[in-house]
Amino acid sequence: MNVTAELSIIPVGTGLSFSKFIAECEQILQENGLNVQLHAEGTNIEGDLETVLSAIQQCVKSIHKLGVPRIITNVQISSRTDKEQTLNDKIESVQNKM
Repeated sequence: MNVTAELSIIPVGTGLSFSKFIAECEQILQENGLNVQLHAEGTNIEGDLETVLSAIQQCVKSIHKLGVPRIITNVQISSRTDKEQTLNDKIESVQNKM
Protein backbone atom coordinates (compact mmCIF):
# COMPACT_ATOMS: atom_id res chain seq x y z
CA MET A 1 0.00 0.00 0.00
CA ASN A 2 1.37 3.39 -1.00
CA VAL A 3 1.16 6.16 1.60
CA THR A 4 2.19 9.74 2.14
CA ALA A 5 3.65 10.74 5.46
CA GLU A 6 5.02 13.73 7.27
CA LEU A 7 8.01 13.17 9.52
CA SER A 8 9.42 15.57 12.08
CA ILE A 9 12.35 14.55 14.26
CA ILE A 10 13.48 16.77 17.11
CA PRO A 11 16.81 15.84 18.73
CA VAL A 12 16.89 16.85 22.39
CA GLY A 13 20.07 17.61 24.31
CA THR A 14 22.20 18.46 21.28
CA GLY A 15 22.25 22.25 21.19
CA LEU A 16 20.41 24.59 18.88
CA SER A 17 21.18 23.17 15.42
CA PHE A 18 19.45 20.04 14.16
CA SER A 19 20.68 20.12 10.56
CA LYS A 20 23.36 17.41 10.99
CA PHE A 21 20.77 14.98 12.31
CA ILE A 22 18.12 15.88 9.75
CA ALA A 23 20.67 15.39 6.96
CA GLU A 24 21.42 11.91 8.34
CA CYS A 25 17.73 11.04 8.22
CA GLU A 26 17.23 12.52 4.73
CA GLN A 27 20.05 10.29 3.48
CA ILE A 28 18.38 7.21 4.98
CA LEU A 29 15.02 8.06 3.42
CA GLN A 30 16.60 8.51 -0.01
CA GLU A 31 18.64 5.30 0.31
CA ASN A 32 15.34 3.48 0.90
CA GLY A 33 14.09 4.72 -2.46
CA LEU A 34 11.42 6.97 -1.01
CA ASN A 35 10.19 10.14 -2.65
CA VAL A 36 10.98 12.89 -0.12
CA GLN A 37 10.35 16.62 0.04
CA LEU A 38 12.25 18.40 2.79
CA HIS A 39 10.54 21.51 4.17
CA ALA A 40 11.32 23.94 6.96
CA GLU A 41 9.65 21.96 9.76
CA GLY A 42 9.91 18.36 8.57
CA THR A 43 9.87 16.03 5.60
CA ASN A 44 7.07 14.77 3.38
CA ILE A 45 7.55 11.14 2.36
CA GLU A 46 5.86 9.04 -0.31
CA GLY A 47 6.27 5.28 -0.66
CA ASP A 48 5.22 1.81 0.38
CA LEU A 49 3.92 1.71 3.97
CA GLU A 50 6.38 -0.95 5.14
CA THR A 51 9.32 0.87 3.57
CA VAL A 52 8.27 4.21 5.09
CA LEU A 53 7.93 2.72 8.58
CA SER A 54 11.23 0.83 8.28
CA ALA A 55 13.05 3.97 7.11
CA ILE A 56 11.65 6.01 10.01
CA GLN A 57 12.87 3.33 12.43
CA GLN A 58 16.31 3.47 10.79
CA CYS A 59 16.33 7.27 11.21
CA VAL A 60 15.60 7.06 14.93
CA LYS A 61 18.24 4.40 15.53
CA SER A 62 20.85 6.23 13.46
CA ILE A 63 20.32 9.55 15.20
CA HIS A 64 20.66 7.86 18.60
CA LYS A 65 23.93 6.30 17.37
CA LEU A 66 25.17 9.83 16.64
CA GLY A 67 24.96 10.50 20.38
CA VAL A 68 21.53 12.06 20.70
CA PRO A 69 20.15 11.03 24.12
CA ARG A 70 16.50 11.83 23.37
CA ILE A 71 14.46 12.20 20.20
CA ILE A 72 10.91 13.42 19.76
CA THR A 73 9.46 11.89 16.59
CA ASN A 74 6.18 13.03 15.06
CA VAL A 75 4.73 10.95 12.22
CA GLN A 76 1.52 11.52 10.34
CA ILE A 77 0.54 8.93 7.71
CA SER A 78 -2.15 9.27 5.06
CA SER A 79 -3.41 6.29 3.07
CA ARG A 80 -6.16 5.89 0.49
CA THR A 81 -7.81 2.86 -1.03
CA ASP A 82 -10.14 4.68 -3.44
CA LYS A 83 -7.38 6.08 -5.68
CA GLU A 84 -3.63 6.53 -6.03
CA GLN A 85 -2.43 9.95 -4.92
CA THR A 86 1.10 11.35 -4.85
CA LEU A 87 2.56 14.25 -2.89
CA ASN A 88 2.52 16.33 -6.07
CA ASP A 89 -1.14 15.43 -6.71
CA LYS A 90 -2.06 16.84 -3.30
CA ILE A 91 -0.12 20.06 -3.89
CA GLU A 92 -1.54 20.53 -7.40
CA SER A 93 -5.09 20.00 -6.12
CA VAL A 94 -4.70 22.91 -3.72
CA GLN A 95 -2.89 25.12 -6.24
CA ASN A 96 -5.64 24.57 -8.83
CA LYS A 97 -8.18 25.93 -6.37
CA MET A 98 -6.25 29.14 -5.70
